[in-house]
Amino acid sequence: MLKWYLTKGVVEAGCDEAGRGCLAGPVFAAAVILPSSGGICGINDSKLLSAGKREELRIGIERHAIAFAVSMVDPEEIDRINILQASFLAMHRALEMLGSVPGQILVDGNRFRPYREVPFQCIVKGDGKYMSIAAASVLAKTYRDDYMREIARDHPQYGWESNKGYPTLQHREAIGKYGLTPHHRRSFRLTGSQMEIPF
Repeated sequence: MLKWYLTKGVVEAGCDEAGRGCLAGPVFAAAVILPSSGGICGINDSKLLSAGKREELRIGIERHAIAFAVSMVDPEEIDRINILQASFLAMHRALEMLGSVPGQILVDGNRFRPYREVPFQCIVKGDGKYMSIAAASVLAKTYRDDYMREIARDHPQYGWESNKGYPTLQHREAIGKYGLTPHHRRSFRLTGSQMEIPF
């Protein structure tokens, strides 16, 4: 059973990202402030949910959240500042878009770059422990999946509508055959010996 909050009486924003391990496409992040209880059923770590359930929950989260925002950092910026810093930047952008500063930030994972002077807690596997982080994971994942399906129309050979830019065999073989697109992350090892390494 996921918890609604870490600190009672404090307005908490849950943050999570999607697409950090991909070879192509932006990294997305979401920030979500939920009410202290009720209104949304079935929220969990987005990786444990079917695509249909994630879409269903997205509607509920957007309807019942006190505030939510989704942001992204594109591949060019990822290459310039590295994927870890890009993940932090995407979360900061989402937090900035909330319209109000939370009293505390709950971040999925074990690292975060401070946002303004807002207290934060890094929680390993937090998307399976706290509702606001799980809600953020659902939004980040569904928004990113929508984006990858959209750009897949212009680059059908890479299979992004199904692999979403992750390093599947199909995706790696397509890179070897067709080369790179503007959506690929040049700072990642995309060709050569990496192509022989199973992911």
